[in-house]
Amino acid sequence: MSSPGSFDEKLSGNWWSRFRTTIREPFAEFLGTAILTLIGVGVNCQTTLSNNPNVANAPRGDWVTVALGWGTAAALGVWVSGGISGGHINPAVTLALATFRDFPWKKVPAYIISQLLGAIVGGALAYANYFHAIDIVEGGRNIRTLNTAGLFAMYPLGYMTDVSAFFSEILCTAVLMIGILAMIDKQHFGPPRGLAPLVIFMTFVAISVSLGMETGFGMNPARDLGPRMITSMVGYGKAVYDFRSQYWLWGQIIAPILGAQAGALVYDALIYTGKDSVINKSSFDTKPSVVVTGDSDV
Repeated sequence: MSSPGSFDEKLSGNWWSRFRTTIREPFAEFLGTAILTLIGVGVNCQTTLSNNPNVANAPRGDWVTVALGWGTAAALGVWVSGGISGGHINPAVTLALATFRDFPWKKVPAYIISQLLGAIVGGALAYANYFHAIDIVEGGRNIRTLNTAGLFAMYPLGYMTDVSAFFSEILCTAVLMIGILAMIDKQHFGPPRGLAPLVIFMTFVAISVSLGMETGFGMNPARDLGPRMITSMVGYGKAVYDFRSQYWLWGQIIAPILGAQAGALVYDALIYTGKDSVINKSSFDTKPSVVVTGDSDV
């Protein structure tokens, strides 16, 4: 059987199937990230907005619901995209895999753009589904505050200093990256083929119930920036960017990227023995041994 993207497949089918074959990986990252964001933000909205008696007759969840919801969202996003693109659905993960696992740098821009577009679409769909409830909670159609903006993007708790918020996001993302690298390590005790979404689910839930309270466990620049852009366009304005001197940039883009790099560095320095890691390469190694794409065991 011909593999996806093979010469035979590119010559067969209609124009759309031929076009799709050339960019299946970015499409997979787009759809996986859209699902991650839609389900995750949807959980935030349902859990919080339902606390208002004018929205629902009883609350529809708590912090455990949020943890399970985001874990399921991540698992479903990886499930949808993993066999095609590797299921990164996170720019910080893509950059770490390019740095430490020979993921082709030439693919990085397309992956990150697709992830951001997916997060924008996911955030927009979640807002479209819940804007009536947001109107009720905010007290009117034209009233939008950071109280509900926090359903879509990350805003650390008030007592958190900038340094502690920055550290928390680095720590959460580092733990996530260690879990991902352990999962795809073929020389390690990895899960059976196809069970990667379950591992991602457990990793997300573990992080959220232990480290996630203070900053909301963003760990994903696209997941934060995409919905944040949507809120800025539907009435929340510049406040979503001005919060804590552009927290969106240093707290939700730079911190997760550094956290993923730190997690990969720790895992490779202490455990990983593969030659594709920059930690283990010698000056005589010239060819990559592993490329984390859709051919992985996700």
